[in-house]
Amino acid sequence: MKKKEIKIIIALILFLIAFTLKLNNEWINNIIFIVAYIVVGLEIVKKAIRNIFRGKVFDENFLMSVATIGAFAIGEFPEAVAVMLFYQVGELFQRYAVDKSRKSIASLMDIRPDFANVEKNGNLEKVSPEEVKCGEIIVVKPGEKVPLDGLVIAGNSNIDTKALTGEALPQEVKEGNKILSGTINLNGVIKIKVIKEYGESTVSKILDLVENASSKKSKSENFITKFAKYYTPIVVIIAVILAIIPPLLIPNATFSKWLYRALSFLVVSCPCALVISIPLSFFGGIGGASKIGILIKGSNYLEQLSNTEVIVFDKTGTLTKGTFEVQHIESINLSKEKLLEIVAYAEKYSNHPISLSVKSAYGKEIDEKQISDYKELTGYGVSAKVNNDYVLVGNEKLMKENDISFTTCKNIGTTLYVAVNEKYEGHITISDKIKDDAEKTIKDLKKNHIKQVVMLTGDKKAAGEEVGKKLGIDKVYTELLPDEKVKKVEELLKEKSEKGKLTFVGDGINDAPVLAISDIGIAMGGVGSDAAIEAADIVLMTDEPSKIIDAIQLSRKTMRIVKENIVFAITVKIIVLILSAFGISTMWEAVFADVGVSIIAIINALRVLRVKSK
Repeated sequence: MKKKEIKIIIALILFLIAFTLKLNNEWINNIIFIVAYIVVGLEIVKKAIRNIFRGKVFDENFLMSVATIGAFAIGEFPEAVAVMLFYQVGELFQRYAVDKSRKSIASLMDIRPDFANVEKNGNLEKVSPEEVKCGEIIVVKPGEKVPLDGLVIAGNSNIDTKALTGEALPQEVKEGNKILSGTINLNGVIKIKVIKEYGESTVSKILDLVENASSKKSKSENFITKFAKYYTPIVVIIAVILAIIPPLLIPNATFSKWLYRALSFLVVSCPCALVISIPLSFFGGIGGASKIGILIKGSNYLEQLSNTEVIVFDKTGTLTKGTFEVQHIESINLSKEKLLEIVAYAEKYSNHPISLSVKSAYGKEIDEKQISDYKELTGYGVSAKVNNDYVLVGNEKLMKENDISFTTCKNIGTTLYVAVNEKYEGHITISDKIKDDAEKTIKDLKKNHIKQVVMLTGDKKAAGEEVGKKLGIDKVYTELLPDEKVKKVEELLKEKSEKGKLTFVGDGINDAPVLAISDIGIAMGGVGSDAAIEAADIVLMTDEPSKIIDAIQLSRKTMRIVKENIVFAITVKIIVLILSAFGISTMWEAVFADVGVSIIAIINALRVLRVKSK
């Protein structure tokens, strides 16, 4: 970049000297112009010659070389240097823009770990992350990157997850927590048991996604590639006809005059603005998305997302947290706190998710000395003596089996009925909690002109419809097996319009087939299964559904910029091409129509990098 800048500055100074001073000796002036041209244009001419031998004749280097050398041939030295000078300025802008886009993606590369501290026989051995096997113990010190996915087995710390999730707030990890590679340990020393080898780790998969994102071209990009392939030789042929035919057919027409027009025509015709700015817009969109924790696997998915008409959500882990929480406590003779305490003690030895949620809600140390005669009653619940009180905790069947009169709970979720000394004392309702931003996400989707929002779930009808009603979802389908989800999505795909796209959002292993058959599959990367992330086209590195709004708005902004650049570039070029053919415009207007339009289009494309999460 610096070398190019220096060359441009030197050539510009020489050009201004020759152009403004206009020395008495014309040949000295011309020599200065030629030196300026060599400084700024020799590299382009070399590229053109090299590409001709490689079979790439009709590219921008060829057009620039032919146009400028032709200008020298007819004595238009200032125009020849100006064309090459402005072209190089345009190239500089392009490089700057691509570099800026690349940096936003390359910032992700900072998550690549350099080493892992493996614990062997009480000593730490620094090795490459690729050498570490599953089951080995690694130690991560403050300030170091977590090299592999694993479980924390000792220590606690705060970790910076920004590179993965886009979230600035550190997260706390302690013994028993899962930790992802690519995060940064901020304060405490932690020991981690490796659960995935490097090739299967989160950091490795993310880097692979980003590095290969540009391999899948969008329709707009493919259009421009094909357009340039056929367009360039056509305009070269027209330029040759323009230079040769009119002097032969029109009386008093001079060859030099029509050659100048043909050269101007060639300069204008270069499709740089389109060839550069459109891939750059998509590249910038992918880079901008990565900054806010959205990984898009290819520009075709970025383009398709802008046409989303129907969004289908999985429920558990996508719109809900996927973890059971105590939602409601109804007590009769005891306080709610006392009822919760009794249930937590009775459930002490159970590892069922329902039991774990009760103990989590209680949140205090449980004195095992107060518990005796614990029994797990399969299909019913548990029984235990707590402080010599006989406690029964379980479902309706447990109450009926023990002839205990109770009041049926109408709340949605799993209900634990509680009896103490064979007397009904109340119930606790436990259910999956809706994510904090889920309701706002559904409202914002409708504001963003999504025609239909659908939810699919394997959950019971009452639970699924309750969530759908709370969130304002248009259609809810419940009690679906994985293959039934696939059939339902296939039906919805047939119902949408031809141009509209169906986007599915899920997180579980059972969602992988649906993610694969949808027009666009979005996986929750924060809590999502590997299978879902692998099958998805877009990965949200947090488990926030609101990121979908960011992704859709970014997609539409990118496509708006792409269309603006296409319309602007083609309109200006057509106008100046016609003017050049009739000799109304000079090579100066031709330079603007090529380099000027390219610079404006590139600057416009850079706007897509200005991304903020809502």
